[in-house]
Amino acid sequence: MKTKLALSAIVAAVAVFSQGAFAQASSPSRAEVKAEAKGAAKAPAGEAGSETARPSSKSDKTRAERKATTKMDKASGNLKSAGEASSMKDEKSTGTSTTTRAERKAKTRAANKSGQIPEAGEKGSADAATKKP
Repeated sequence: MKTKLALSAIVAAVAVFSQGAFAQASSPSRAEVKAEAKGAAKAPAGEAGSETARPSSKSDKTRAERKATTKMDKASGNLKSAGEASSMKDEKSTGTSTTTRAERKAKTRAANKSGQIPEAGEKGSADAATKKP
């Protein structure tokens, strides 16, 4: 048993050391690597290395032309509102309510009298959990 263990350890050691010797033999020398690095074109590291075509920052219209276009769009209603709140305005429904305020108040009073609306606070939530409609 001990001989098998010793033999397997020797085989493993030979395999590890032989890989290192083969790797060193096939890799270029340090002088070759330095010469290759000097001769290579210097490219900036990171995202700056990827050159992409950037749109020009200059406008083909004058400021007066842009202002006139904006005024015309605003007058015709094609101009969208700016900022974060503009998306919220688009999501809201523009329809009006079909009930009057007095009708809504009467409906709420009736629901409160029939016990459908729980009391406020923790007591109300505990009562709502115990009541079954």
